[in-house]
Amino acid sequence: MENEDYSKSPYFHVAHARDLKGKDKFIFRLLEIFPGLLSWGTILAIIFLSAYKPIWAAYFIIAFDLYWLLKTAHLSFHHRYNWKRLKHNIALDWKDMTKALKYEHLYHMVILPYYDEGQSVVEESVKSLSQTQYDTKKNMIVILATEARAGKEAEEIAKRVKEKYKNSFKEILITVHPADLPGEMAGKGSNIAWAAERSRVEVLDPNNIDYKNVLVSAFDVDTIAWPQYFLCLTWHFLTAEDPYNSSFQPVPIYSNNIWDAPSFSRVAAMTSTFWQMIQQERPEKLTTFSSHAVSFQALYEIGYWQKNMVSEDSRIFWNLFLAKNGNHKVIPISYPVSMDANLDTTTFKTARNVYKQHRRWMWGVENIPYILFGFIKNKKISLVKKIRYSLVQIEGFWSLATNPIVILLLGWLPLVLGGSAFRETVLSYNLPLITRNLMTLAMAGLILSAIIAASLVPPMPENMKKRKRKWFIMFLQWILVPFTIVIFGAIPGLEAQTRLMFGKYMGFWVTPKHREESGEDLKTEIQ
Repeated sequence: MENEDYSKSPYFHVAHARDLKGKDKFIFRLLEIFPGLLSWGTILAIIFLSAYKPIWAAYFIIAFDLYWLLKTAHLSFHHRYNWKRLKHNIALDWKDMTKALKYEHLYHMVILPYYDEGQSVVEESVKSLSQTQYDTKKNMIVILATEARAGKEAEEIAKRVKEKYKNSFKEILITVHPADLPGEMAGKGSNIAWAAERSRVEVLDPNNIDYKNVLVSAFDVDTIAWPQYFLCLTWHFLTAEDPYNSSFQPVPIYSNNIWDAPSFSRVAAMTSTFWQMIQQERPEKLTTFSSHAVSFQALYEIGYWQKNMVSEDSRIFWNLFLAKNGNHKVIPISYPVSMDANLDTTTFKTARNVYKQHRRWMWGVENIPYILFGFIKNKKISLVKKIRYSLVQIEGFWSLATNPIVILLLGWLPLVLGGSAFRETVLSYNLPLITRNLMTLAMAGLILSAIIAASLVPPMPENMKKRKRKWFIMFLQWILVPFTIVIFGAIPGLEAQTRLMFGKYMGFWVTPKHREESGEDLKTEIQ
């Protein structure tokens, strides 16, 4: 692989071990087992030590609690700093910022993939695009990417939306992704890859548009673009040191329907937003997520998004990273787009959907074997860079799946399993006190979380009853965090890693979109 373009290698679009043969398959399979083995090994080791070496376990738990406290303080610092940056960027006049730049040649392509979402969801997103402070009539191409498997109604929705907004953009293209194409998995990745190629054939080439002048945003269909989002994105693209080897990541705020969602869904949604805010302040750890943007030229060179796996939003970064021999990065733009929190017709269905959505996100662990295998095969990436990126990704998925369980569920095990001899020691008496005090300090950061969350939500609908009570619940809901990070974080993370460990590969699950008819503007306002 020394002189070969890695994007042309047979390993580039590997999804799982089953795609390989012989020694390569064996190595990839070991790498698939590794994340789950590490997480379960951590949990089982604590249980074993609690039963047979309770003093060791107690000291480990105290050290782990202290580590958690320091880590929480570190993350809270980044969270607060990005909150200030976010407010600053929203307050900026990006139209004025771009005055000195020439960007008339730049086109924004927005791909909106959908399956069976209703017309109101699709139309609201297209409407928000038409209302952005950008010359959309000349410089924006919207792709309504439907699925053939969704039936004629999905295509009819696209036609109705196109008819209504066709004069608002340079082009609205409707694409219909065929079902059951060889080598594809039904899901977002295969749909948007098909849509991107159709846009090249039907829009870019006939209009002689240079691929380097097209910036592609892969939105979820419920994404609402803020008024100056594309001006902000344009500024970052044109001022980037190496824009064609960069992806651009906004902050997704799950707030479109936040006042209608139950408390646990709001907490889970805001926690996801907070994590993305924190990552914006740590670009060395940041990978692409929902609503990312990248140049069409970069996408075309590697064959677009990967079509045979679930976590295409993050995989596209690793595809580009390996194809560019480690010379690709994510630029955080610290500007929001808003999306839906999970909401269904009943509380049980909403809880089930939150769990499934987070399990799908945690299935991003399938990138770890891909990354490690790619680092083995691609000799052009420096060893230091390989080690750094490997450790960041491994630690990230390990901590998401294990830390909440260790902190909240396993901290008391030495007292339960350690036997009478351990329970008579001074350490056994102090263990719950030390754990409680350290965790109380760590949870103090929830006050900041409540304040930030309150500033990110849109105004409460005027027709909502018991407004003061609703605001009180909005603050009080943060006491649910210890439970939500276990139920909707660690457990789906462990399930995803366990499935990967045993080769039970997941398919793509489409998050249902349900909104109460409040008639309110969906745009969030930072207070």
